Amino acid sequence: SLEKQKIDGGPNLVLAIPNVNFSKGNFTGYNFQIRGVGSKLVSGSGDAATGIHLNNAPLTANNLFETEFYDVERVEVLRGPQGTLYGRNATGGVVNIITSKPTHEFEAMVRAEVGNYEARKFRAMINIPLGDVFSLRVAGTTLTRGGFGTNIVTHNDADDRNLYGFRVTVGFQPSDNFKAFFMYDRFHESDNRSRIGKQLCTKDPGPANVGGVAFSADPNTANLEQGFFSQGCKATSVYSANILGTVDSRATLGGLFGALGGFQTGDAYVGKMQTPDIRDIESSFDPIYKADTDIFEFNIDWDLNDNLKLTALSSYSKNSLFTRQDYNRYTPSTNFNVAPNPTNLVTTPAAFGGLGVPAPTYAAIYAGLFPGGVVNDPQNGATNRFATSDISSGYAKQFTQEIRLQSSFDGPVNFNVGGIFLDFKATGDYYVMFNTGTAWYQVQNALGANVGIDPNKTPNHSGHNYYDSYGPYHLKSRAAFGEVYYQMAENFKWTLGLRYTDDDKQVENHAVNLGFPGTGISGPPAADPRPILAVRFQETTGRFGFDWKPDLGFTNQTLIYAFYSKGYKAGGLNPACSLACATYPATFAPEFVNSFEVGMKNTLLDGALVANFTAFHYDYKGYQVSKIVNRTSLNENIDAKIKGLEFEGIWAPVHGLRFNLASGYLNTEISKGTSIDVFNRTQGDPTLIVVKSSSASNCVVPLAVAQGTLGVANAINNPFPLLGICANALATDGIAVNLKGKELPNSPHWTLSLGAQYTLDFGSGWSATLRGDYYKQTKTFSRIYNSVPDQIDGWDNVNVTFTVADSNGLAFEAFVKNATDEKAITDTYLTDDSSGLYRNAFYTEPRTYGFAVSKKW
Repeated sequence: SLEKQKIDGGPNLVLAIPNVNFSKGNFTGYNFQIRGVGSKLVSGSGDAATGIHLNNAPLTANNLFETEFYDVERVEVLRGPQGTLYGRNATGGVVNIITSKPTHEFEAMVRAEVGNYEARKFRAMINIPLGDVFSLRVAGTTLTRGGFGTNIVTHNDADDRNLYGFRVTVGFQPSDNFKAFFMYDRFHESDNRSRIGKQLCTKDPGPANVGGVAFSADPNTANLEQGFFSQGCKATSVYSANILGTVDSRATLGGLFGALGGFQTGDAYVGKMQTPDIRDIESSFDPIYKADTDIFEFNIDWDLNDNLKLTALSSYSKNSLFTRQDYNRYTPSTNFNVAPNPTNLVTTPAAFGGLGVPAPTYAAIYAGLFPGGVVNDPQNGATNRFATSDISSGYAKQFTQEIRLQSSFDGPVNFNVGGIFLDFKATGDYYVMFNTGTAWYQVQNALGANVGIDPNKTPNHSGHNYYDSYGPYHLKSRAAFGEVYYQMAENFKWTLGLRYTDDDKQVENHAVNLGFPGTGISGPPAADPRPILAVRFQETTGRFGFDWKPDLGFTNQTLIYAFYSKGYKAGGLNPACSLACATYPATFAPEFVNSFEVGMKNTLLDGALVANFTAFHYDYKGYQVSKIVNRTSLNENIDAKIKGLEFEGIWAPVHGLRFNLASGYLNTEISKGTSIDVFNRTQGDPTLIVVKSSSASNCVVPLAVAQGTLGVANAINNPFPLLGICANALATDGIAVNLKGKELPNSPHWTLSLGAQYTLDFGSGWSATLRGDYYKQTKTFSRIYNSVPDQIDGWDNVNVTFTVADSNGLAFEAFVKNATDEKAITDTYLTDDSSGLYRNAFYTEPRTYGFAVSKKW
């Protein structure tokens, strides 16, 4: 089914399962969301709501976004809270990838595929019996593909793929009551894949005046003043006509450095629009995407006697992911100044907050450091234009040990009990590197400061000339779990499941060291001097319900079930602040899902029809959601209610003809909570205005306060007093939005999967199969505020395959995916005030088609 429906990786599972949503995230992660429960938080110590497991072993760090399915026995997607059977607990559900295991029969398969975008895919498998006790199975896959777009600066492909994966599994079965397997799984990718899609921005040039008070008569001063009242990008729909504009750099941290040192006059992207093709980028260098994963698993199944089975599963994994790309993905329209802009902080008198360096002295320093306006930045190279880039990377190691004991007594009571220990260590890095920042600190150092500038192109934490968010993380999780089953009658079974979890989390506490004197990784921030931040959560969860198999007469088999279950996802630690933000909580709380679910599974018409119905209601407590404030992630907890329906059916009315349908309805509603929308801090109040702080963050002040400070700035012909407005006693973060009644993000009301296939037998063992699959989801919101900028249109997808095969395992296949070439946005990510509040968009893949030949033995 996976092969026929062209579900070749984790992101494609959304096409077949009701009430599931998937999108890449802004950094190294993604959001696999089930029934409205997903991962919208940004925190190295945060957990995913959907647990990813490989052969029942949890993978805290994984490549579900990158890797492809090959030689799998099945992929289980379990909806609702999990945790009483195996693995880690999860509030949303579990994706469990079960790989094919060695058998004592010879098997082999080879498949070669070619497609558009110069795609080449190769898969192979061989299974070899090694005597009566051992068996070996080896499988692998490779994929190379040209880019979906072009970098119009370098003229190279953008968003290409180059990866391989292989798996070696050794089976060991010395007797009928003992079997084991050892598996090694390797994945590697190195290419120019884009971590994110197009940048969306409707430029905000700032107001023409501040409530009728004009800007300075000096054009240089007026230009900076206006920029200090710009957000960078306006809060408009992602489908607005000018959404492929560019950020007003004056509203960014890099632009602020450009103003302080006089490197840039005005907006670096003035008059600039992006290339209209959503697949193309305009970057000073090609994206870098590298991923490596090694997974080791050892599993033992031992029948201790006729009634007890012991399972022991050990796993160890190593993961690394490194991505680097142009921060804005478009080039400036103006150059740096050959001589410093006369309005700058260096030559501003010290009495007005400047450094008071005489203009001729600074001009000489400037000419020596930046000949011809060229800034030599080790991370971004030598250029006479504004340049920014970022690195998002993660490195992790994990060990797990799980033991389960399962009974099969003849009496009415049985059980399945176990325990798991997980030890996970991760180091995540997020760098933002901007050449105006490096230039500013070069100027500072020329005037006697001592800000370390990293000389390496790839930073190593030694420099203080870039933004560096760094906090190694250590998780130790222990859990005991189990279920007891009581067969009250032949067709009626009660289930009681319990789980006790102990999550111990620690994060090294390092301040963001941008502009700090010296070199190297900084110690804790002054607001919280603890070198290690630690938090511990201990929770008991479980489920209770029944399975009933009545004889209804009109069905061949029916299962009716009803369950209450409670899911838990641990809280965590908010990342270290880069600014004075002691009022932000150091931790965020766990989230819980109290689930009530009833369902009915039916087999009818002697197996020709399967019809399954499900209804559920969730009481969702402490939903974890992030927003980026003051260059850090603030994770908040809110409450919500979720209810929904699901239908899944398969019908084979005649020989060779088969239909499948999966439909989901979802209604989500935030029940309480408030939050400040950083994209719309004033909520339309005309008596308030947004203004920049000295760190390029935003605050809200009364209009009269801004007018008064602007008058002072005009009088002394110095724009920089405006940067102090946020220190005013009347300054706030903005007006909080009442979230009650809002929908949860990425939760479409309707999802629909419809498939049909017909197989025609030609005789002599040959047959032809034509299959079509249609998927649709309705509109969603990208954020909890449900504003116009948050709305994402619904989208659909059509896949078609045509296969000719013989009974000896030879097959020829032609296929097309996304046949209508839908350019659908799956989610957006709103950046920080100091980045200009642009949004990164994530898209479905374009239309792809190809031809494949395969042979099985």
